[in-house]
Amino acid sequence: MVTSLSDTLACDTAQLALWRSDPAYNYQRELVSPDTNLFEWVDRLLEKWLGNLLGSHSLVGYSEVLLICLAIIFLLLLIWFIYRKHPGFFMHSAKSSVSYTVEEDTIYGVDFPNEIAEALNQRDYKGAVRLLYLQTLKRLNDDNRIDWQPYKTSSQYNSEVGMPAFRTLTVHFLRVRYGNFEADETLFCQMKHLQEIIWKGGKE
Repeated sequence: MVTSLSDTLACDTAQLALWRSDPAYNYQRELVSPDTNLFEWVDRLLEKWLGNLLGSHSLVGYSEVLLICLAIIFLLLLIWFIYRKHPGFFMHSAKSSVSYTVEEDTIYGVDFPNEIAEALNQRDYKGAVRLLYLQTLKRLNDDNRIDWQPYKTSSQYNSEVGMPAFRTLTVHFLRVRYGNFEADETLFCQMKHLQEIIWKGGKE
């Protein structure tokens, strides 16, 4: 079979040029050109969105300012979210040079005088405060003034002792132990004085 010249498709260049010049056929107008960065592309979308939302172009020129404000708000929300989930990231204290690990609170098998002396020698006042409080509990338990149990709370011991000096001692202990309060030598001396009052039955 022989194909005639009339059966061959011919490209109408004039019609192609007409279509290319028509914006309705410009299918690449929504694409980001290679020389356009992400910020410019988002800025253009934001300008278009503002124009459609406000029905005018009076605020379109402020799209970059609005974009920066949105980025700042997003960053603040991100920091707030991290703070809520991991507050320890924002609470690093340069003052604390001695690492302090929370250990199980027990009054048995502990040489309190030597342990307290060692903590003071290392200027670990947080550890010394903890040991002083436990030493007080042990003495009260030995004197049958409290019934020490590992599951009991400080409030329960306050009720058993019923002494202002012991309540004050407990407040100092809880602030240091669980409230991130910075312990120092002055606080330890105050607690040592309270301990002596407690051992004397509440008398100065």
